[in-house]
Formats: sequence, C-alpha cells, structure tokens
Amino acid sequence: MVLTKYIDHTVLKSDTLKADIVKLCQEAIEHNFKSVCINPSYIKVAKQLLDGSSVLVCTVIGFPLGQNDTETKVFETVKAIENGADEVDMVINIAKLKDKEYDYVLNEIKAIKKACGNKVLKVIIETCLLTDEEKEKACELIIEAKADFVKTSTGFSHHGATFEDVALLKNKVKDMIKIKAAGGIKSYDDLIKMIELGADRIGTSSAIKILNKEIKDKDSY
Repeated sequence: MVLTKYIDHTVLKSDTLKADIVKLCQEAIEHNFKSVCINPSYIKVAKQLLDGSSVLVCTVIGFPLGQNDTETKVFETVKAIENGADEVDMVINIAKLKDKEYDYVLNEIKAIKKACGNKVLKVIIETCLLTDEEKEKACELIIEAKADFVKTSTGFSHHGATFEDVALLKNKVKDMIKIKAAGGIKSYDDLIKMIELGADRIGTSSAIKILNKEIKDKDSY
C-alpha cells in the first residue's frame, strides 16, 4: 500500500493565497500525493506547477453548500475541465435529497458526470446532515448516475468523516463505486483506520503533519 497515493492534499479556505497553492503543489510533488484539491480559481496555477509530475488537479463544484442550480454546476464543471482539472468533487443539493426529490439529485449528478467526460467525479453528500437512510439513498443515486466516488463531507459543516459513516458507505456500495473520506482527519491512526474501513481516498489539509505523526489525537474543527 502506497499510503501517499490515498491522499488528496487539500486547501479550500476562502483566504487561500497563491503562495499557499505553490506550497501545496510543492509538497504534493515531494510526497507523491494522489492530487491537490483546490478551489476552481487556482486550477490553471496548480496545473502549471504540477506539470511533469504524477500529481492530479482536483477541484470542487457547487462548494460548499450544493445549492447552486444544476446549470450553474454544469457550467462550473465544464470550465474546470477546460482549465485543466483531472478530478471533480461536486456537492449534491442536500435539501433536494432530504425532500425526496430523487430525480433531481440523480439527473444533476448525471449531467455533471457527462460534463466531466472521462475525468473522475466524486459526489459529496455531507453525511453529518443526513440520516443513515438518506446516506444509503444517496449512494444508490450516485451508483445509478455512474459517478466514481461517494465523498463524505465538505469539511465546512458540523463535522467531517466518521468511522461509522465510512463503514456504512462501504457496506452499501461494496465495490461498485469508491469512497472518499474527508473533513477532520488529522491523525495518522485515524487515516489508517479510514482506509481499513473502506476509504479509497482521504481528503485532508493536514497530510504533512499526519505523515510526520506530529498530530497524535484528532482535533476538532
């Protein structure tokens, strides 16, 4: 197991500077991470910085609330791919799922997957806002829409990934799609346990400290 290839090295804060992106990309190359996960305005910068490396550029769509209309999310996705994104992490319309407007959620994911073409699509369901039944239903819709991953969290809500949620998602999706655990993963032991429970990818802004085991216990947000 190449641990670093599980990691999407992440910075998504609203006050992220270009210097932060430069540092992020340098660290990703040095540690051979799977990707950098960044806001769309920095895609071109990151693509240039990562040129010649194996590190992918991942970006976010409809982030962090998921409340843009579908057409806006599709437009964001098209621009992101044009600008060089290799992977897209979209936020579903959580309210539509909770209102049982399943066709809306399904068709939105399908539309964004079509806009992605052959690029990887991860679907953020914000597990902390959902019941277990809603999490399972979201997985069914993601599988039907032929997206590539279900992702637990944005990291901007009440809390991020939990062991219980990763186990629940794995039990539901089996090997039909992959799982990305994100939000609040700040210790080496937690990262390993998430992978053991079924996570195929880990989104974290604390990757360097985790790998250096500088953080012994999981911090709160």
